[in-house]
Amino acid sequence: MKNYQPCILQPLPEQAVYLTCNLNRSASLQQVTETLQSLDTNNNVVAIGQSLLDRFNQTIPGMRAMPAFASKHIGAGTATDLWCWMRGDDRGELLHRTRHIIRHLTPVFDVVGTIDTYLYAGGKDLTGYEDGTENPVADAAIEAAILTSGEASINGSSFVAVQQWQHDLEEFDTFPGAKQDNLIGRRRSDNIEFDDAPESAHVKRTAQESFNPEAFLVRRSMPWSINLQAGLMFVAFGRSFDAFEAQLNRMIGGDDGIEDGLFQFSSVLNSAYYWCPPVIQRQLNLAAISQ
Repeated sequence: MKNYQPCILQPLPEQAVYLTCNLNRSASLQQVTETLQSLDTNNNVVAIGQSLLDRFNQTIPGMRAMPAFASKHIGAGTATDLWCWMRGDDRGELLHRTRHIIRHLTPVFDVVGTIDTYLYAGGKDLTGYEDGTENPVADAAIEAAILTSGEASINGSSFVAVQQWQHDLEEFDTFPGAKQDNLIGRRRSDNIEFDDAPESAHVKRTAQESFNPEAFLVRRSMPWSINLQAGLMFVAFGRSFDAFEAQLNRMIGGDDGIEDGLFQFSSVLNSAYYWCPPVIQRQLNLAAISQ
């Protein structure tokens, strides 16, 4: 039986809601575990922030707060105690399910925010470029995204990095098509990567096999838009945060001073790290924080 949250490796849904919450001051660890263990893991991913662990003096090997990255393009970390990725195909049904989950969580958690996202053009970013083209699949995806451990309480868990990117689509539209392609490193027309792209091209900055060790992640990003402000909710699952940090460090020029072309029209509003507990019999396995 699979011991990881199943939605982590499932294809992107048509619609999704990202829900963030913080603990009520009076909440006990028992209340937290009982509340979370009754959540549905068949249609949602549930993840815990470092601040919740700190509240109850709990430690998960490999879990940490997101570090500060030395870039004017990346806003301060805004981690919360709880992050839920709720997935569905019908926006109305997803709304009602979100309302139901919020009612369920409210005695223990306070809702901080919700962000609605959606599938665009079969899995493209709002710039029109295909997103996640180098995602590992099948066994390679499990190896990249799921932690394997002899400790049953963390075996099957995952770590997720979440960033809300905001695009300046008006600025992007002023760029000639050739410049747009060079910023990404692929032709939008046929999604083919070209070898003579500049070193600042996004695909060159983040080529997962070019790192040592290789920095493979399972990306599950989706576009968002509110009142014509828009961008990408970047979501990347890994067996640790190391691959994500290696990629982002190179994107901001930490290796060679060359910034990723994405920063010419996009920036990160907020960032956070979370731990996705494993499951046992379709229920979150929270033994690692309740022992």
